[in-house]
Amino acid sequence: MLSVIFLPEWLEYLNYPGLEIWKFADLAIFLAVVIFILKNPLNRLLATRAERIRKQIVEAQQDRDRASAELSEAETKVGRLDREVENVQRQAREEAELERKRQTAAAEHEMQRLRAQADRELELAHKTARRELQRFLASRSIEVAREAVSNQLRPEDDLRLIRERVRELREARG
Repeated sequence: MLSVIFLPEWLEYLNYPGLEIWKFADLAIFLAVVIFILKNPLNRLLATRAERIRKQIVEAQQDRDRASAELSEAETKVGRLDREVENVQRQAREEAELERKRQTAAAEHEMQRLRAQADRELELAHKTARRELQRFLASRSIEVAREAVSNQLRPEDDLRLIRERVRELREARG
């Protein structure tokens, strides 16, 4: 009871059952001893961890720089690739235009050749038809002349023509 008499009122709560101050004091002392004992290993562990994190940060920055360089290189290649694609497309269009012109010229040349061939064939057919017509007219003229001669030829004219031919043959012999 003496302790109750001399202690201020607020100190009574420090000895309240389940909230004794000595438990907190023991915990504080224990933590201080543990921290004191583990301070060096913990500091080394934290320093090692911090160094490892710094290395990882440096490696990450280097990786980022490499990735950035590779990205710029890839962008450069893509830019060149775009220009090359444009060049290939332009060249393909030019080649297609040249091929179209070549085919057009070849078709025109072939048409001229076929026209010339058709003209030659027409000329040949015209000449052939003219010759056949001349033969027909000649044979028909001979037939008409025979008929006219045979109708107009008298027996004495026939005898006279035969004598003239015989005389021409004798003169030709000699």
